[in-house]
Amino acid sequence: MMPTGSAKTAGVIGQPIGHSLSPLMMAAWIRDAGIDAIYTPYLASPHMFAPVVHALFRAGLKGLNVTLPHKTEALTISHHISDRADRIGAANLLTYVDGQIHADNTDAVGFTRALTAAGHEIRGKSALVLGAGGAARAIVDGLVEAGVSSLTICNRSRERAEAIRNDLAPSARIGSWDDRNDALSGVDLVVNATSLGLRDQPELGMDWGLAGSGTVVADSVYVPLQTGFLKTAKAAGLETVDGLGMLIEQGKPSFEAFFGSSAPESTDVRALLIDTLEHRK
Repeated sequence: MMPTGSAKTAGVIGQPIGHSLSPLMMAAWIRDAGIDAIYTPYLASPHMFAPVVHALFRAGLKGLNVTLPHKTEALTISHHISDRADRIGAANLLTYVDGQIHADNTDAVGFTRALTAAGHEIRGKSALVLGAGGAARAIVDGLVEAGVSSLTICNRSRERAEAIRNDLAPSARIGSWDDRNDALSGVDLVVNATSLGLRDQPELGMDWGLAGSGTVVADSVYVPLQTGFLKTAKAAGLETVDGLGMLIEQGKPSFEAFFGSSAPESTDVRALLIDTLEHRK
């Protein structure tokens, strides 16, 4: 249906924002759910983030997804912060209720639900997370909540890896970045939570010959959809999960928070997004 003057409105805010797939994904769900709603991208530089958010909410927006570089600042302008967003130290979902901003983080559940949707069990499994930035914090939080049996974090900065352990996973082991291949032995799940492999970034190289045959390899990057990290793992006979699943699954709770209904499972947003990525090459 075409939106009316009574449409529920929401959006995504970041800098840059033109690359975001969220408007396309949300528009498809809105269309198939048959609801009166609009979802729009908003560009905001760091020094304009707070005033733009406040203006949008005063204008009637129900909520905003938050992308780089604003996920940390999103907490500072919020009146209510979920336990998960507080633990992770970042919010990717803001909703406006009775004149107050509520902050949450759906990246953690987005990652674990993407693994589950791909048919991979998490509870009782061992995991190796590569990286210690914002994506890694969300992924570690999700893995701990999902019940991994053991966790190793490897990052160039040991201090940042230790901060994640202290904040989110007290029993995690900290591994050396240079010796990250040594951590592959006996691990059920390996996750790239760095920006390595992202378009115009160097690839993340791994010696997959040291991994067990049943190891699952996941990437948080989805541009390109098949990073060198995933390609080499697949060539070694390992199962892989690309970063698009995390994007889709983190968007579902946002859709429900904005519009009060579940994202239609009948919508093949993955095929839509893959087609879009192919045409952007």
